[in-house]
Amino acid sequence: MTPGEKRLAQRLEEKLEDDYLLWYDVPVGKKQLHPDFIVLHPSRGLFILEVKDWKLDTIKSINPSTVTIITEDGVKEVQNPLQQARDYTLAVKKILEKDPTLVQQEGDYHGKLLIPYGYGVVFTNISRKDFNNSELPAVFEEHLVICKDEMLPSTDAAEFQQRIWDLSAYYFGKTLTTNQIDRIRWHIFPDLRITAKQLSLFDVDTTTEEPAQPQIPDILKIMDLQQEQLARSLGDGHRVIHGVAGSGKTMILGFRCQHLAQFGNKPILVLCFNVSLAAKLRQMITEKDLGQRVIVRHFHGWCMDQLKKYRILRPDPRKYQGEDYINELVNRVIAAVDAGKIPAGTYDAVMLDEGHDFKPEWLKLVAQMVNPETNSLLILYDDAQNLYGEKRDRRFSFKSVGIQAQGRTTILKLNYRNTEQVLGIAYEFAKEVMQPTTGNDDQIVLVEPASAGRQGAMPDLIKLPSFQQEVKYLAQRVQQLHERGTPWNDIAIIYRFKFMGDRIFSDFQQAHIPIEWLNANSESRNYNPGEASIKLMTMHSSKGLEFPVVLIPGIGYLPRENSAPEEEARLLYVAMTRAIDQLILTSDRPSQFTSRLQMVLESKLPNS
Repeated sequence: MTPGEKRLAQRLEEKLEDDYLLWYDVPVGKKQLHPDFIVLHPSRGLFILEVKDWKLDTIKSINPSTVTIITEDGVKEVQNPLQQARDYTLAVKKILEKDPTLVQQEGDYHGKLLIPYGYGVVFTNISRKDFNNSELPAVFEEHLVICKDEMLPSTDAAEFQQRIWDLSAYYFGKTLTTNQIDRIRWHIFPDLRITAKQLSLFDVDTTTEEPAQPQIPDILKIMDLQQEQLARSLGDGHRVIHGVAGSGKTMILGFRCQHLAQFGNKPILVLCFNVSLAAKLRQMITEKDLGQRVIVRHFHGWCMDQLKKYRILRPDPRKYQGEDYINELVNRVIAAVDAGKIPAGTYDAVMLDEGHDFKPEWLKLVAQMVNPETNSLLILYDDAQNLYGEKRDRRFSFKSVGIQAQGRTTILKLNYRNTEQVLGIAYEFAKEVMQPTTGNDDQIVLVEPASAGRQGAMPDLIKLPSFQQEVKYLAQRVQQLHERGTPWNDIAIIYRFKFMGDRIFSDFQQAHIPIEWLNANSESRNYNPGEASIKLMTMHSSKGLEFPVVLIPGIGYLPRENSAPEEEARLLYVAMTRAIDQLILTSDRPSQFTSRLQMVLESKLPNS
């Protein structure tokens, strides 16, 4: 910001009530228009402000279209800022008036924008007296200008607000609903849209170069205000986001990639633990047309890439197997970085999803990969979903592994993915092993989820005489769902034991039900989220993914023998919270988890 823009931003924050929304220098639409400030009030309307730090002697000449100014680099001709603000405002107005829910339905203003709109110029170094005594009033209407002595710390808040309201000649006396405010944000800031498949309002017909008629969905999915503020204001340096399942962490990661891809020369690296999540993230990056700048890998695949690229001997699978092979793979990368054989700082930014699954030495390695000139590191964390390896030492600190989290940590508590019914059952089932913890910015915290309030069907727990009957029931249920309009790839079956996956995959193939198994590594790496097939996966592989319908068989076999019930409960919680709308569980025998789920479900029934 210029000094004048900073002063105006301070006044806007100080003098306006909490129901105002403010944006500074945020690109609008596909054309990436850049108004200095956008101010939105539910009843007073939408205002666009252009800010100039000019002094009177800066202005050599002026007309309605252009201004000739004297700068340190000589004389320059620039667009008249009032004309610029007007153009931006009319462009936004044109966009919004294409939405039937944002226009007047009757009266003199039928078909016109539902709320007032206005525009103006803020002269941060010119007083009202000097403005009136100059030639500026011949070009600038007095009520469309705010001067430096009208935005002082001592300025009365009511007078300051009135100056903004006077930028519009209209007042309709109507108040926008929360839904209408979200629709305005959805239209003018397409980058906030959650659903990638929605048609952009700014799609252009290349034969006419005019915006095509938009197809506007009835229900819009858009970042909430906290998510938008977080995504836009992450800034430079290291950042840690602790967020519950379904709170939009991955969505913010995608937004961050889109923003950072505009700058720098080195690639951007996105890492996660889970192979199938890496495939999903890769699809998201491809849809955003960022594949040239952004590399998406699961952590151990990236480690293998580094050994290959820098011709470092890989572990011998005859000598190292299973977990030992994985550990040796990572250790060789760490040793090579320490020895300078693999260079550090090779990425302009590193973003880490599933940070809770990374061991401290892995986090330290990842932090070393960030270009020190940009120092851009983002870690997404949810300790409730820590499913691998040992419990994190509560004495662990981000500082100990080179991550500068102090004062750079954000917590997201609202779960937007699940309905209130799905989240309520999942959390009530597992809450004894997911008690919230607190700590400072440098420590691990476990956040209790809160529902965003979306309603849906209560989860089903179906009891059957055998696992074979469970599989038969699953096949009938998915066919029924598909016949009623649910796409195959909106359905996931999540299981715990390999024999379950074997049986489901075999029986579904025989029944000619399209199914994709995220089983062997080769299958996982080729995972195609868009393919018209049911997705079959383990509970571990489901982490980070989401589906409108989730079916979980084999509850009667849980908790697994020789495993800690607490960790098994956490694992089932993760699997259940993959369901966006509908959750179906089946069991063929009594077990600790079947009984617990039955009790929770009965407690949630209306008459219980």
